[in-house]
Parts: sequence; structure tokens; C-alpha cells
Amino acid sequence: MLDTYYEYNFDDPVGRVNLLRAYDVSSNNFSLNQADLLLESAPDLSIDKRFGMRVDFQYGQASETLQGNPANELRPEIYRNVFQAYGSYWIPIHGNPLTLDFGKWASSLGIEGNYTKDQWDYSRSFWFDFLPFYHSGLRASSKANDLLTFNYWVTNGTQQTEAFNNFKDELVGFVLQPTPSLSWTFNYYLGQEHPDVMYITNPGPGQQNLPTQQGTAFVPIPNAPNGRLKISDTYLTWQATSALSLGAEADYVTDQLYSYSPYQRATGGALYARYQLTPSFWLATRSEYLADPAGLFSGQPQYLKEATLTGEYKVADGFLVFVEWRRDASNRPSFLTPALYVYDSHQDTLGFGLVWWLGQKEGSW
Repeated sequence: MLDTYYEYNFDDPVGRVNLLRAYDVSSNNFSLNQADLLLESAPDLSIDKRFGMRVDFQYGQASETLQGNPANELRPEIYRNVFQAYGSYWIPIHGNPLTLDFGKWASSLGIEGNYTKDQWDYSRSFWFDFLPFYHSGLRASSKANDLLTFNYWVTNGTQQTEAFNNFKDELVGFVLQPTPSLSWTFNYYLGQEHPDVMYITNPGPGQQNLPTQQGTAFVPIPNAPNGRLKISDTYLTWQATSALSLGAEADYVTDQLYSYSPYQRATGGALYARYQLTPSFWLATRSEYLADPAGLFSGQPQYLKEATLTGEYKVADGFLVFVEWRRDASNRPSFLTPALYVYDSHQDTLGFGLVWWLGQKEGSW
């Protein structure tokens, strides 16, 4: 898949930077969002093939967003271009398989995903940018019946291919599908997202004999923070008519530095609608709110809103064109302007996206 865009920010920000965006991070640039190669051989019980594997390679601006934060991934350069890599095994249980995946996979916290071809809007929401992008570990999924599926994960952490502490995060959740047109997902995630070691790329005097991890020196952090991260995430999708699709998401996130520290919170959600006007043209809209009084997402206390209107045109199978207007707003000056250190309380952008893909995989990625 190839995902490219051109976007213009009407604030004319210094450095051509769209702040608080996940993927469409550049203004007045012809940009490569991502170039992807996905390889998959899925399990298939119809031919008694119980195992499979999947690897997603990714390059471009989105790769830096997904895996560029050393606060989560202490050695991001090792894994940056491998977005997903996991093996699967299916265990038949009364006609419904228990699915086990081991490796690194895209997070299903939040309604939005990585691949633009499967999204209703071109840009991603604040909540997509805030919630985890991926996890490494073991996940299990089991269908109780045709209506209910249970999920359980045990992982190294949020956006941690390598663990940076001894705590293993967990997720429990379910997907309820009472009708083919209605799906409700609920996830509860418990983690500990504070490292107990610190890597030193250029050891100074007195640090020459430090232990190393594949050649990189590290030191333990004395009295390392051990506070918990808790994420309650739920989202609903409804195919109301053959042309109209609706969606909603709600999130409640708390984090603490130490186990005895007070919790800091971020709350909010988003509403979605998508309408098919012709066999090849859709209009979609998103309205979103993120209360961030502790600065967990944005680094400063603020209350964020955004509204997005997207037109999507299917030129042919494997080729989509997006046109999108978006307005981000805050209760305090947060967005770049032409002058350094001068901020605005909103930013408006107009973007054009072109997405190509080819291959044998059908449906969403």
C-alpha cells in the first residue's frame, strides 16, 4: 500500500508543522504518509491449517509516529519499520476456534486503525494518537457463540516491543454483535508504563564498565516509578441503512507516577457518520472531544475539540482519493503560528490524500 497526501494549514505554522496530528503532520508539503508491505498466511480450519503468520513492514512519516518515542521504546531504531509481526495458532473448541497470537500486533484500543484504506476519514483522531498503537506479547480470542467474543492479552506494555520493566500489562474485553449490522467493543487495559532502566548511548567518565544490551549501555533507575496506567475504552459501530454508517467511541484514561501518587486523568470520545452518495463516493464526518487537564496527551492542561469533514472517491479497486477539511480547537493557545513562541487556539487544514494498494488480501487490514 502507498499512502500520500498534500495538506495546507491556514495558520501558516512555523516549520510547516501540524501539531497534535498523528499522521498528517506536515503542512504545505507533498508527503509520504506510509509505504507498506503486508505478508500473511492465515490459519484455515477448512483445510485443517491451524497455524499462520503475518508481518507488516512500514516506512514513511507514519512509522516515525508509530514507533519514534523513546519514552516507550527505548531502542526504537531496531523495530521501527516492523509494525506487526506475529504467529497464530487456532485451537478448535466446539466449532469455534480459540485464536492465539504471539508477537507484535496493532492495538485494538480505539475505533480507528493504521491503514487509511479502512478508515472513514483521512486524518486520525486525537484519541487514535493518544491510545496505544501496538503491543508485543500473547493475545487470545475466543468466540462464546455467534454473538459474543472474549479477548485477553498479556503484553510487555504500550508501544513496547521490548519490556522496560518487570510488569506485564493485561487487557480483558469483549465484542458483542447482536445483529450483523451492530457491533459493540469494550476493552479494559491495566499497565505500568514507567521504565526501570535507562539506556546511555554515549557513556561518560566512570561509565565504561556498565552492562550492555546488544552493545548499548544501561543503568538501573533508583526507586523507579511503579504507578499504574488504566484505560477503559469502548466503541460502537452501526450500519443503520445500506448507505448510512454510524460510530461512537468513549475513553477514560488514568495514570500515576508511583503507586501512592494521585491519578491523572484524560476523558472524552468521538462521534462518526459516513454516508454513501453514489457507488463510488462517500461523505464522512467526525466530532471529537478530549479533556486533558493533566496534560497526559498534549503535554499541557487543556480541553481539545475537533471537527472533520471528509469526501472519499473510489477511482478504482485499489485506488482512493480523499479531500478533507478539519478544524482543531483548544481552550488555550496550543497551535503553531508563523511567529516562533506565538500560539493560536485553533488550526484549520485542508488536505488531499491518495491511497493505492494491490494484492490478494480482501477486506480490512
